[in-house]
Amino acid sequence: MDRCKHAGRLRLAQDHSILNPQKWRCLRCATTESVWACLKCSHVACGRYLEDHARQHFADSGHPLAMEVRDLYVFCYVCEDYVLNDNPEGDLKLLRSSLLAVRGRAQETAARRGRTLRSSGAGEAVAPPPRARAPAAQPQMLAALWYRRQRLLARALRRWFERSSRGRAQLEQRRREEAQQRRREAARRRRRGDERRRLDELASAPPRKSARLLLRAPPGPAPRAPPPPRRAPAVAPGVTGLRNLGNTCYMNSILQVLSHLRKFRECFLHVDPSASGRLLLAGRPPALAPAPRHSLCCRGERVQQQEPRSKPASLCHELHALFRVMWSGKWALVSPLAMLHSVWSLIPAFRGYDQQDAQEFLCELLQRVQQELEAEGSARRLLLPLAQKRLARQVLKVVNTIFHGQLLSQVTCVTCNYKSNTIEPFWDLSLEFPERYHCIEKGFVPLNQTECLLTEMLAKFTEAEALEGRIYACDQCNRRRRKSSPRPLVLSEATKQLMIYRLPQVLRLHLKRFRWSGRNHREKIGVHVAFDQVLTMEPYCCRDTLSSLDKEAFAYDLSAVVMHHGKGFGSGHYTAYCYNTEGGFWVHCNDSKLNVCGVEEVCKTQAYILFYTRRTVQGRAGPPEPQPQAQVPASRQGHGRPQTVL
Repeated sequence: MDRCKHAGRLRLAQDHSILNPQKWRCLRCATTESVWACLKCSHVACGRYLEDHARQHFADSGHPLAMEVRDLYVFCYVCEDYVLNDNPEGDLKLLRSSLLAVRGRAQETAARRGRTLRSSGAGEAVAPPPRARAPAAQPQMLAALWYRRQRLLARALRRWFERSSRGRAQLEQRRREEAQQRRREAARRRRRGDERRRLDELASAPPRKSARLLLRAPPGPAPRAPPPPRRAPAVAPGVTGLRNLGNTCYMNSILQVLSHLRKFRECFLHVDPSASGRLLLAGRPPALAPAPRHSLCCRGERVQQQEPRSKPASLCHELHALFRVMWSGKWALVSPLAMLHSVWSLIPAFRGYDQQDAQEFLCELLQRVQQELEAEGSARRLLLPLAQKRLARQVLKVVNTIFHGQLLSQVTCVTCNYKSNTIEPFWDLSLEFPERYHCIEKGFVPLNQTECLLTEMLAKFTEAEALEGRIYACDQCNRRRRKSSPRPLVLSEATKQLMIYRLPQVLRLHLKRFRWSGRNHREKIGVHVAFDQVLTMEPYCCRDTLSSLDKEAFAYDLSAVVMHHGKGFGSGHYTAYCYNTEGGFWVHCNDSKLNVCGVEEVCKTQAYILFYTRRTVQGRAGPPEPQPQAQVPASRQGHGRPQTVL
C-alpha cells in the first residue's frame, strides 16, 4: 500500500525491544523464524505462516503496525496490506537504518571497523562521520544507540541549515540544476526518438541505384564466417520460480504443477487462442519470442505487466505466455503479474490478497480455461483455415479429456438383488479419511494409527455403503405396477457402490484434510498419508474395465504433489513437488525458491493434492459402452465436477 494513514500517525515506543537481537523471538512460542515486532509497544510475536501470534496481539491490543526484524517489511493489520510510506518524522527509515547497523555491527571485526554499511533494501551507503568513531568493544545495543544519536544529530543540523539563508539559496540552486537536468534528459530522449524514426524511414525506403547494383553483383570469394554458437542456457527448462505477490502461494503451486504436466503444457505451448486466431504448427515447439512491451526484465527476473485495458483478459493467453517463459531455460524467476490480474478479472472469488484454497483455485481455473477454448473455437470457426481448425479441435479435445474419467454408480436392491448402473463423469476424486483419524478435535491421534495409506482411502471411496432406511424404489420390485396406478411405490433397502469405469490420463486425488468441526470452524487433519511412486488402480475398477484393459494400463506414475503447511484452513502456505520430464529429476517449488530433491523426500511430505500420470501402453483399447439394465438418478454429483472440465 502506497499510502497508509496508520503509518502516518505512527509514534515509536521509547524502550523498543526490536533493537535488541536477543529479544528476536516470539513471546508465546519462542520461535525465531518469521518474527514480527510491534511498533507501538515492545511485543514480539511470530507471523502468519507459523502460529500467527502477531495477529492475536493486534486483536488484543489494537496496535496495527508490525515490522519483520530480518526482512524489514512493515505490515498493517487494519489495512491488510504491506506499508510503503513513512510518517512525517521518518521513523521507519531511521528504524531500518538502526537494524541494519545492529546486524552489520555483529559481522564487523576489529580490522574492519571503518567499513561502510550497505543497506539491502535501498542500496544506499551509510557511513559514520569521519570525526566520530563508535567504541570498539561495546555490545550491539550500544552500537545501535550510537548510530541513532549520530543520525538524529545529522538530521537536526540539516534542518537548521535548510532554514538559514545560505541553506535556502543552496536548495534553490539545487532545484534549478535538477530542472535543467530534466530538460536535458527530455531533449536527449527526443533526439533519440527522431534518430530511430529516421532509421526506420531509411530502412523502409526503396534502395538507390548503387545499392541495387551491389545487390545484383556476384558474391565475393570470401564469405562471412558463421556467427558463434549461442551459449547453453544457465537454467534448466522448467526450473523457474514464481514470485509471491502477496498470499499467492496457492496460485504459484498450481501453475507449477500444470506446467510440469507434459500433455497440458504442450497444448498451451502450441496454441495461443488470443493471438488473433494464430495457431502454431503441431510438432514444432515455439521458441521464446522477444520480450513484449508489457514485460520488464530486471536482474535476471521476468516481470509480466498487466495487459492494456483495451485488450480483454484471457487465462489461456497468460498460460501460453507464462509456460513459454518458464520452459525457455533463460529465466530463473518470473513475476506473474499479468496472470494474477487476469485471475482477479475473470474469477472474482479470488480477488484480493486473502488466503485461498489451492483445490478450489484449480477447479475454477480449469473451468474458465475450458470456457475460453470453447468460445474461441466457436467465434473464429469461419476465420481459421482447415488445418488450424483441426489443430484447434485437437487441442480442445486434449484439454477436455486430460483429467476426465467415468465412475460406475451401482445401486443393489437388498430384497431382490437387482443392480442398477449409472455412468457419472469425474475430473478428480475427493478421498475422505477413515473415521478413526477424525480425532484431532480431542488433540491426539492413537500411536498405532499415526499414518494412513492412500490405498486405504481409495478402498473406502469404492466400498459399498448401505442407504439409510427404505428409500430406494427398485424397478424390479415395481415392474408389475403401472405408472398411472394409485398404489404407492414399493420401497426397499439398498446399497450403493462407486467404481471407476474409465481411467483418465492424469489422475487427480484430492485428500479431504479440512473438515467442519462443532464450532463452525474448518480444522485440518494432520495425519501423514503414505503414497507410493507407482499406483495401481486395478483393485478399484469395475469388471468391464478389468476385462478390456491390460494390467499395464492400470499403472500410474507420480507426477506432482501439492503440500499445505500450517494447522488451519484460513492460514498456512502452499508448496509443490513436481517431476521435470525434460531433466528427469524432482524439484521442490516454494514460490521463488526451487530446490532439486529426491523421490524419498517427496513421499515423506504431507500431501494435499496428488497427480498421477497414466503410463502409455500401445494397442490399448478402451472399455465398451455400458449396457445398464436400469438408470437411476445420480446421487453423488459432487464427485464428478462437470463445471471443471479441462
